[in-house]
Amino acid sequence: MIWGIGAAGINLYHRVHGGFTGRHWEFGVRSYSALIARLACYPSLNVLQKLTEIFHEAYSELRPRAPAPPMHVRFYPFVSMNNTIRLRQGEIYARVSDLLEGAPENVLHAIAHILLAKLYRKPVDRAQSARYRRYIASHDISAKARLVRQVRGRKHIHSARGHHYHLEELFDDLNRRFFHGLMGRPQLTWSRNHARRSLGHYDPAHNAIVISRVFDHPRVPRYAVEYILFHEMLHLKHPVKLRGSRRCVHSREFHAEEKLFPELELAQKFLRMV
Repeated sequence: MIWGIGAAGINLYHRVHGGFTGRHWEFGVRSYSALIARLACYPSLNVLQKLTEIFHEAYSELRPRAPAPPMHVRFYPFVSMNNTIRLRQGEIYARVSDLLEGAPENVLHAIAHILLAKLYRKPVDRAQSARYRRYIASHDISAKARLVRQVRGRKHIHSARGHHYHLEELFDDLNRRFFHGLMGRPQLTWSRNHARRSLGHYDPAHNAIVISRVFDHPRVPRYAVEYILFHEMLHLKHPVKLRGSRRCVHSREFHAEEKLFPELELAQKFLRMV
């Protein structure tokens, strides 16, 4: 069993024998070469030893009466800002994103606390969770993670032209009607498969909007496809913001503009039936 935390907070995924995937964060450095040079270096033994000590301290705080099992803790070059932990044959294996190698000790302690708390089904301390969220939501860290994802990750861009709807044509029409034609067109693509769990999403790291191929069908009304695309265009216009330690994905401004879509109720009613 694997537990993980990512940029959006704790408990982003709970998978059994699966790959390590999660949501993405991003952070800016001055050049690709500087970033890659830094990440190409392996952390020193002292750094890994200190990280292991931090995990032992967090374990003692959570389970003061239980002897600590052997721990294997290391930094790992995830594509995104991920941190994972698992218990295997009585030993703990934890992997912390190498983007956090230079994080303050109290942030690393917060990560250790969150991971171990989830592993042993203990309550997560709100202060530790807030400390972690604030750090990864800072401008430098979020921009750096975006750049790392661009370098390490891949985005499957297929085609904006579907069998029944052309996303670029829909985008240009919505751009003219709602954004005065001023929104730059991102990469637009239909998804690889007929996904129903994710109807659409905007990926800021690759500046791409992906719409589920399930909507490229003659029985799907145009206003439903337009609404999904319009919703993702609003994500492009209104990026995720941090309020305290919480991420605000849909701001008041976002909701206000979304209500301008004339077939909003019809589209939402149709999507509830999908």
